[in-house]
Amino acid sequence: MSPDQIGFALVYLGLFLLIGKWLRVRLKFLQDLFLPSSVIAGFLALLAGPQVLGKLITPYIGEDSFFSNGVMTESITEVWATLPGLLINVVFATLFLGTILPSLSKIWKVGGPQLTFGWTIGWGQYVVGILLAILVLGPFFGMPPMVGALIEVGFEGGHGTAAGLQGTFEDIGFAEAYDLAIGLATVGILSGVLIGILFINWAVKKNHTVIMKDMKDQSNVKRAGIVEFENREPAAKMTVSPESIEPMSLHIAVISAAILVGYVILEGFIFTEAALIGSDFMTYIPLFPLAMIGGILVQLFFTKIDNTEVIDRRMISRIQGLSLDVLVLSAIATVSLEVIGTYIVPFLLLAGVGIAWNVIGFFLLAPRMIPSYWLERAIGDFGQSMGITATGLLLIRVADPEGKSPALEGFGYKQLVFEPFLGGGLVTALSVPLIFQFGPIPFLIFATIMMLIGLLVGLLYFGKMKE
Repeated sequence: MSPDQIGFALVYLGLFLLIGKWLRVRLKFLQDLFLPSSVIAGFLALLAGPQVLGKLITPYIGEDSFFSNGVMTESITEVWATLPGLLINVVFATLFLGTILPSLSKIWKVGGPQLTFGWTIGWGQYVVGILLAILVLGPFFGMPPMVGALIEVGFEGGHGTAAGLQGTFEDIGFAEAYDLAIGLATVGILSGVLIGILFINWAVKKNHTVIMKDMKDQSNVKRAGIVEFENREPAAKMTVSPESIEPMSLHIAVISAAILVGYVILEGFIFTEAALIGSDFMTYIPLFPLAMIGGILVQLFFTKIDNTEVIDRRMISRIQGLSLDVLVLSAIATVSLEVIGTYIVPFLLLAGVGIAWNVIGFFLLAPRMIPSYWLERAIGDFGQSMGITATGLLLIRVADPEGKSPALEGFGYKQLVFEPFLGGGLVTALSVPLIFQFGPIPFLIFATIMMLIGLLVGLLYFGKMKE
């Protein structure tokens, strides 16, 4: 593949992002769903690509026609298919760059209720998923037990985590899990936003909200995903002068250093394991959770030596957001509909059980585990449990648009403890290799214990603090 083909594939990707945003602005039902433009663009690209449009018109125009692949070329889909696995490293390397890590006592006091609720839901996804795999998917559909981890990988981890585990799925001989996980991630985002908005509407009518009293308060401009003139703020700060180095170039260099540190750590683990034990377990581990650790180490380094605070969190967030938009678009656009069709019943069972567990947890556990502002705070954790961190943040902003509750602050503190393990962290990355290596029962027991710890602490400690 030539550099020109790679470059054109990236330009083409930008065109679909632009169309996705235009559709979000123009179509009211997309605004009501609060769908990100990248998700809209991903579905549009999937429909316009070889798997839908190409298959529909090929019988009429022949396989040699340019449009036999839809409006894509083979090189475009080939480039797009590699992007999610690369960009997830950027997303995770940026999680803690430019942040000031708070004290453990503040994390526990403010973010503790949301942490215990999210912890219970996250580990519970493994419990219900593995039980489904052992009792139903294995005996009746002949699927391997690792399929039980896909609810947490797809829902909590999202498209990026699923893409990051693509190589792991291939290494263990279950390559189809990638497409199933991407499909689950797509279902999670769509149902997470839709169900989350319905929950907020329900809570407003039932007076369960403290902040939001009417969903119709949002302006048409805001619903279209455009920031009003009076509320517009700088996207980032100029922390260095452009004549020395462009600020974005500096931040990209810092992110690159974080990913490189993670890569060195991973290679060190692989070498040490091979030298001391002679096994190859660490070769199944993807890079992205180590990139997150690399980001933490790089941030600690800059905190020590940098008195001028040249790392701007807003700039880091813009780079992270760009990476996530491209990742989501390319992951949805290249998901294999054939694989999902082949495993349609197991896929629907996984999605149904995952959604049911999250909904039950929201209604039964959240009011009993979160002492104040339970709806505003739990809706973010519900959104993340269905469709990654961004969905959780979106629902918090809908329920508490002006940040008057502790929901957003608690959600951020929760992430400092939650993300290194679940939602794409070390446990998410290790779950599939661990189940493959040691079987589903040991991991099921471990996940159950972790779930019960979160449940008991939430109910018996934070739940007793109700105002």
